[in-house]
Amino acid sequence: MDAHFLPISRVRQVPSVAVVVDVMRAYTVAAWAFARGAEKIVLAESTADALALTGRHPGWVALKDGPPAPGFDLVNSPGLLRSADLSGRTVVQKTTAGTVGALAVKHAPLVLCAGFVVAEATARVLRAGGYEEVTFVVTGEDGRADEDLACAEYIAHRATGPDTTAATATGPATETAGAPGATTGPATDTTTAPGSTADRAAPYLRRAAASRAAVELATGIREGAHADDVALCLELDRFPFAMAATLEDGLMVLRPHTPH
Repeated sequence: MDAHFLPISRVRQVPSVAVVVDVMRAYTVAAWAFARGAEKIVLAESTADALALTGRHPGWVALKDGPPAPGFDLVNSPGLLRSADLSGRTVVQKTTAGTVGALAVKHAPLVLCAGFVVAEATARVLRAGGYEEVTFVVTGEDGRADEDLACAEYIAHRATGPDTTAATATGPATETAGAPGATTGPATDTTTAPGSTADRAAPYLRRAAASRAAVELATGIREGAHADDVALCLELDRFPFAMAATLEDGLMVLRPHTPH
């Protein structure tokens, strides 16, 4: 599998398969929303669009980055969301990077949205499909968010097989022949070491734990956060499902997807 790692700004063609990664916190929050009973998540273009959608659908729930705001029921925090009852509800989500990344590849035949909490389930979808080429959209910090890049590289590594050697890339700053800003294996040859899945994931999780986003969440720089957010974002394979987004009546809709 050829893995390409791109920031949102370098997505210029429609990929055949896209994995959109936002660890802290959009797709950790999305996974928790499904675990708390949400039926689907609509990925909104803007906060105005999110409020317009909930205005037309009074039963829908709006969620955004940052501190609480009028019209929004929830904030983009897994720690604050984990006690919510979302049974059967539709959540409208708008975030700074994660939802933007998914909308950038909305015409791709397969769009998966991921974080560490659904990493193995996402990798299983890729393994089952036998895809030759996968584009990982690294959403944070114009592709330089190490928590997102580490997660993308880990999923790419796992997608080649649970106990095999994977070729991963060093990040969006390393360009290869082809589209500007693209990275592709085998820039870094990462061989699966003996041990548990947690052991193999440990270097990637350490990178994420030391990332700028993790530090800002832990020190209270980012608003609308809970003290447990970083730990919850780094819970490897907390959930057994992947998350797939498709266009439905003009809206980008995310749903849980259970790999076979």
